[in-house]
Amino acid sequence: MASLPLSPASSYRGRLAPSPTGYLHVGHARTFWSAYQRARDAGGTLIMRMEDLDPDRSRVEYAEAALEDLRWLGIRWHEGLDLGGLSAPYAQSGRRTIYLAAWRKLLRGGFLFPCRCSRKDLEAALSAPHESVSPGANSPQSNGEPGNGDMDPLDDEPVYPGTCRSSESNIAQPLDPTMSAIADPGNFNWRFRVPGGEVIEFVDVNLGPQRFVAGVDFGDFVVWRRDGVPSYQLACVADDAAMKITEVVRGEDLLKSTARQILLYRALGLVTPAWFHCRLVTDRNGRRLAKRHDALSLRVLRQRGLTPEQVLSGELPADKL
Repeated sequence: MASLPLSPASSYRGRLAPSPTGYLHVGHARTFWSAYQRARDAGGTLIMRMEDLDPDRSRVEYAEAALEDLRWLGIRWHEGLDLGGLSAPYAQSGRRTIYLAAWRKLLRGGFLFPCRCSRKDLEAALSAPHESVSPGANSPQSNGEPGNGDMDPLDDEPVYPGTCRSSESNIAQPLDPTMSAIADPGNFNWRFRVPGGEVIEFVDVNLGPQRFVAGVDFGDFVVWRRDGVPSYQLACVADDAAMKITEVVRGEDLLKSTARQILLYRALGLVTPAWFHCRLVTDRNGRRLAKRHDALSLRVLRQRGLTPEQVLSGELPADKL
């Protein structure tokens, strides 16, 4: 397995972004291998960023295991948590000032509104006879990755009913004078006001043309949580922009999140990267893998004697599972 060039020959910048909330599994291995392979083939730079925003589930031992497992696969990177680099720190838990700056810019632009709804409130509103509730990212039906806790669902988030919107307008609102002095998000959620009805289109390098309708496929989404933690959506955009990532490689379960993030890129005046979403790996029952699938974690497969080639090829011997 060839390593990345020591001196990048192109402006390509990709990233590996594991979340240390459990051991990596086969699906992670193949997605991260694709990210490594694309950076290597482009003669570019690959960055290792640890997405450890979830204070309740992130563990140092999982972060260390992720680095070890990825090296075992033959994946190498130029910058990162263990190597340092110009974009340090490479753990999201140390990048709060960057996220606050992005939050303030969105607030000044009138793109955000405070939301006092709890999950219980939203479930009650969305359980009305005329509504349907989709499973959240941390529900049993979803792998919940990469999740940041109770108020940070990803692609399975139900469309927000607009309970705390101060206006039905679909566009950014002029900043209320009473909010102009706000310097900190405080202890409630902040949602991005999506332009209802706007079509968000992009061409995925791997999966082709994609189309989502704001307000239909997804609603006003959380960018900052009441417990003081930025959402995955905001942190991901802020980090990818700050690290000058030119292509994002990740699983297809985040396609809808890409539409949300494109709106954030626009609101922040940033250039969007290219997108490459990988097909998901499923278990024998056709369900996508999650970190709770311990039997298919890289740690367990290594202990059972599988080689990196077997893991990456998809040819997993039945007697090893």
